Order: sequence, then C-alpha cells, then structure tokens
Amino acid sequence: MIIILCTTNNLDNAKNIAGALVNEHLCACVNIIPKISSVYKWEGQIVNDEEYLLLIKAKEGLFDKIESRIKELHPYKVPEIISIDIFKGSKEYIDWVNSI
Repeated sequence: MIIILCTTNNLDNAKNIAGALVNEHLCACVNIIPKISSVYKWEGQIVNDEEYLLLIKAKEGLFDKIESRIKELHPYKVPEIISIDIFKGSKEYIDWVNSI
C-alpha cells in the first residue's frame, strides 16, 4: 500500500482528481486537506500559495496509472505526485485498500 501526495490550486480541481481516481478504481480513498500554505521556488521566483493537499490511498502497483491520470487532469505544468510506502497499518484497512 502507498499514499500518494498531490497538491492542487483549488477545491474544484481537488474534487475532480479525487473523484476520477476513486470512480476509475485507481485508489481506495482520497482525503482532501484544504487551504495549506505552500512556499516554493518556481521560474526563479519565491511563490507563496494556498493549495489543497490530496492524500491518495492505493495499491503500490497502481502508481504509474495514478500518476498518468493525475497529469491528464491537473492544471499545473509540474504537479506534485510523490509516493510514500506504508509498512504497517491496520490489517483490515490495508486489506480494504488492496481489495480495490
């Protein structure tokens, strides 16, 4: 199981990406955390943005498909799409994620 982190610029985009991933059986669940503050350097400038963070719970083997689908839907030129491996967790929850 993995958790994929992805940020986007507004709630509509976050819901669109989350809905597509769940509807297309690419992940079990997506949490949307609203209004995080992001500070980053882009095209030579320091940027301070308000973003929405998606926590995408999925089977590890689906990362490439999820990455591809996010890139199709995402408004950013270079969206954050990073994966964290889950080594332990509730057996029932991990079984549920892996059943999707």
